[in-house]
Amino acid sequence: MSVRSKQDELIKAFKEMLKQEKFSSQLEIVQALQHQGFDSINQSKVSRMLTKFGAVRTRNAKMEMVYCLPAEISVPTASSPLKNLVLDIDYNHAMVVIRTSPGAAQLIARLLDSIGKSEGILGSIAGDDTIFSTPTNGYTVKKLYKIILELFEQEL
Repeated sequence: MSVRSKQDELIKAFKEMLKQEKFSSQLEIVQALQHQGFDSINQSKVSRMLTKFGAVRTRNAKMEMVYCLPAEISVPTASSPLKNLVLDIDYNHAMVVIRTSPGAAQLIARLLDSIGKSEGILGSIAGDDTIFSTPTNGYTVKKLYKIILELFEQEL
């Protein structure tokens, strides 16, 4: 097997494992990959892969903190599970504050940042369940607030 196809197999196995939403530590991921025959895998490589693919720690259906890959980075639809993670959106003169379900803020902030400057989002900072987002030049905080409300179909 070529080095390239072995690497492709590792990536495929890694992504499939994260879809299971049951791995709470990098060590658990390393051990599971080694069990699948990827003997040269180590914590450092897993850490780089988590970063490369944008994995975040969030709560699964059992409310356990686990690693998972972000859902498609796109504007949420009415039926999108991302929409359901946003609990409250408010603003003041400086920024928009978005409250999410525990563990969901990084995923939502990544979505907002992927929308980017053309839609008025200069950048976002996320904690566990709170996001601060600030507008680009030419956009007011109130206008950014309305844009974010529309994204998540919240009422004014």
